[in-house]
Amino acid sequence: MTFHGPGQLVGYPILDLGAYKKDLHWYLRTLEQALIYALALLDIPAERNPGFTGVWTRRRKIASIGIHVKQWVTWHGFALNVTTDLAHFDRIVPCGIQGVQMTSVERELRNGKRETVWRESVDAVLQGFERAFGVSVSHSKECARQSLSFRTAHAEPRL
Repeated sequence: MTFHGPGQLVGYPILDLGAYKKDLHWYLRTLEQALIYALALLDIPAERNPGFTGVWTRRRKIASIGIHVKQWVTWHGFALNVTTDLAHFDRIVPCGIQGVQMTSVERELRNGKRETVWRESVDAVLQGFERAFGVSVSHSKECARQSLSFRTAHAEPRL
């Protein structure tokens, strides 16, 4: 089961893999690597967990990934827990993994400055995406900051 709710940075990159690289495993692992790079910029050690999809830190899952591709064009993507209320995960079995402990950027940094950690996370993800995919998103950064500003505190979570 998947949870999307307040405090998650959700990214759905739309790439034409037909013109880029026709390899779903490469795409999935490169998305993971983009988030690993992003978390390193935030001083959070992150890694893959063999046998599972997503990004982990200190044996806790911090980001989930789910992709969909149609005619080699990607849909869906990732959800990075930034300021997420982790109690929501107590009601489900996240990603079908029994006993998984979820975490967030805020928890790992032990930082109560929600707006600061949100902005830093957005910037880090953009930089991680640039590095992992070898692209430039410089023209989109201001748009991303505006559209991803922290305004979800009162939104109802979807299960």
